[in-house]
Amino acid sequence: MTIPTQLVLRALLAEPTQEMYGLQICEQAGLPSGTIHPILARLEREHGWLTSRWEDIRPEDAGRPRRRFYRFTEDGAERARIALAQASTSVTALGLHPRPAGGLA
Repeated sequence: MTIPTQLVLRALLAEPTQEMYGLQICEQAGLPSGTIHPILARLEREHGWLTSRWEDIRPEDAGRPRRRFYRFTEDGAERARIALAQASTSVTALGLHPRPAGGLA
């Protein structure tokens, strides 16, 4: 499991029952969106750990693009925890940690 994937999973596991959109995940994982979106797609399509939905707004009304929200499937969080525990290259061992909730720290 790659370090960026570990960082994304740790960011999502900080609040495993909550939906998060891409920018929130980027900020908490400390990664650029070009890195996290392929990871999120893989976790959803190939592994089935995540589910996603598009925000139900009209972009012209909100003044911004629609957000895509991600959350763990019923057993996705547990499967992610197990995979992280088994990861051969640990984020923690390298001294990397996702950013704390609530902003860029």
